[in-house]
Amino acid sequence: MLIDFFFTLKDAKIPVSIKEFLTLLEALQKNVIAMSLDDFYYLARLTLVKDEAHYDKFDRAFGLYFKGIAASFDENSQIPLDWLLQRMKRELTDAQRAQLEKFGYDKLMDRLAELLKEQKERHEGGSKWIGTGGTSPFGHGGTNPEGIRIGGKGGNRTAVKVWDARTFRDYDGDREIGTRNIKVALRRLRKFAREGAHEELALDATIHATASNAGFLDLKMQPERRNNIKVLMLFDVGGSMDDHIERTEELFAAARTEFKHMDFYYFHNCVYDFVWKNNRRRQSERFATWDILRKYPADTKLIFVGDATMSPYEVLHPGGSVEYHNREAGSEWLTRFTHAFPKFAWLNPEPEGLWQYRQSIAIIGQLMGNRMYPLTLDGLERAMRALSK
Repeated sequence: MLIDFFFTLKDAKIPVSIKEFLTLLEALQKNVIAMSLDDFYYLARLTLVKDEAHYDKFDRAFGLYFKGIAASFDENSQIPLDWLLQRMKRELTDAQRAQLEKFGYDKLMDRLAELLKEQKERHEGGSKWIGTGGTSPFGHGGTNPEGIRIGGKGGNRTAVKVWDARTFRDYDGDREIGTRNIKVALRRLRKFAREGAHEELALDATIHATASNAGFLDLKMQPERRNNIKVLMLFDVGGSMDDHIERTEELFAAARTEFKHMDFYYFHNCVYDFVWKNNRRRQSERFATWDILRKYPADTKLIFVGDATMSPYEVLHPGGSVEYHNREAGSEWLTRFTHAFPKFAWLNPEPEGLWQYRQSIAIIGQLMGNRMYPLTLDGLERAMRALSK
């Protein structure tokens, strides 16, 4: 019966393999979970989904395939009372518990089974069918002292059972990212940059194991390799970047958490002969760009963050800066950065669909060797792969 479920996941663009599917079947044969849909959901997600980015797709595919199965009753099938009474009673008031016992769970389930066989179309309002609004005990959006909420949002808190109530968290690659999602993507870069010996002596574990082994020496080892990745981030600030403050701050916060060796500087529109760390004091506390190029080793991962939206003159000509007369063009400085740090990428918060209308984006993208990526989860993952090659 699960073969169709496997193909449903494939249709949802989830990269699930035959081997992972067989692992799921083996786990079911060995009864590693109780026979409940909730336990099966977590087991299936654990065995079939190897990337958090696909959790939302899995939830949708799971709901599509199993929707209605748990509610399709016949004379030989039942919903275990434990699933309802033990799980739901934790959230019910004393009055609601009394109400549940008074009206009877079995009677409510029997009536729902009848309606599932009889009802052929959507209903709104009324007191009988499964639908929205009205006073029927089945559906959502209505009013009833006791019922089964199917889909939608609750409000009266009188439902004795809720179906299709899972809240989906969007992990799709095209979604605008949040701090947690950024951390997941940035972690992909960290795993490619571990250095040191493969193992070292785990002293505490060795002592404990030896004591448990009647004094006979029992050596225990542990991984010694350290993550020494070095990251330099240059942030465009001000002007059109004001439209992207929230996402840029999320990226900044996540990067500082994920990368132990990370440094950053600010620039405006394009990099010229100086950068800064404090925007309020940027006129008095500047750092010469030449010093930045010499300060960090060549294996540093360089990440520009900016919308690259400006006059082409600001990139290509001396004196193009909107704030002062720069002696060398921004393109010269960008070229120096890419030569000094061969592992580089540019993250652009501007929607990728608009890039073709910005001449400056095309120019900077070319200077970056086409290593410009949108500030989405998918774009971050592509950028991290490029930086790790």
